[in-house]
Amino acid sequence: MLSLVADLLTHPAAGLLADVAERVVRITVFLSLGVFLANLAVAFGLVDKIATVSQYLTEPANLPDEVGTAILTTTASPTAGYGMLADFRESGVLDDRATLVAVTINTFFGFAQHIVTFYVPILIPILGARVGVLYVTTRGLVALAITLTGIAAGALLLDESNVDAAGVPADHEASPDGGRDVDDAADGPKTREAKVREAYGETVAKVRDILPRLAAIYVVVSLLVAYSEELLALFGAGGASVVGAASDLTGLLGLPGAAVPVVAAFALDTTSGAVVIAPLIENGTFTARTAVATMLVGGIVSFAVSTFKRSIPFQYGIWGREFGSKVIAVNTGLKIVWIALALVLLLA
Repeated sequence: MLSLVADLLTHPAAGLLADVAERVVRITVFLSLGVFLANLAVAFGLVDKIATVSQYLTEPANLPDEVGTAILTTTASPTAGYGMLADFRESGVLDDRATLVAVTINTFFGFAQHIVTFYVPILIPILGARVGVLYVTTRGLVALAITLTGIAAGALLLDESNVDAAGVPADHEASPDGGRDVDDAADGPKTREAKVREAYGETVAKVRDILPRLAAIYVVVSLLVAYSEELLALFGAGGASVVGAASDLTGLLGLPGAAVPVVAAFALDTTSGAVVIAPLIENGTFTARTAVATMLVGGIVSFAVSTFKRSIPFQYGIWGREFGSKVIAVNTGLKIVWIALALVLLLA
């Protein structure tokens, strides 16, 4: 019996499941925080206090101020921001079209979070200041263009029928006893406590609904990714499809032949791709512009990988399969369009 337990604990699948569990727990924590903050923001009227900032995003897009709270929260935690938007959709504040617009506007603020956590401390030192800053700036402009596209889409496609700001509970409810001053003073703390309890209860219910779906999808996807080479070998594909796609794109754009392994590496892991291309920048194989273009191509090729590994589990876990597929399609489509335009400008 003990040997069986030892074999199970040392099996590669055990480590994989432990990694999935850690990832699900981390996402659940941020998701719970996002939903809880959304409920508190509504209950205590915090939306009004940040409306002066968020209104520049929400008013042109015909979205209520509550959505601005979620969008700005994305800068600190994309998971929390998405959790807030999911809560607004579930409560009827946003319909599907308005939610897609809000998710699109989220793009730049999600990118801004990665500047501090990844691009500045990791990617720029690997690539060097000139290429690193050019690449990060290009990706930032792409993200900003997508956000502006979302604002324009909201201005053109949304109206009062797509949002229900009145669906958000009022900041203060009438007291059942007629509102005498002394009773109001006595019941004030209880009212605040009740709001916190209500926000907590709604958060627990929301997470309880999402968590099983999120965990199940992550387990399936992680297993498929871990054994992808074996599965692809059954169809005779192996890694040839990624290299083939990279070769076609780099040849079409007139990039150096060395771009093919860079794109293949970049498609699978951003840091690895940066490590591969860095010495080729130093020896002159790539100029700053062709290096950035190559990494952008790697980003396009990587969408298939990143969508399967990260977007599907995350988006399906939050939104469900049907609406999650719409979110993924919109996000991916806009990224490809704007990155393609950036490539045209870089290589013109």
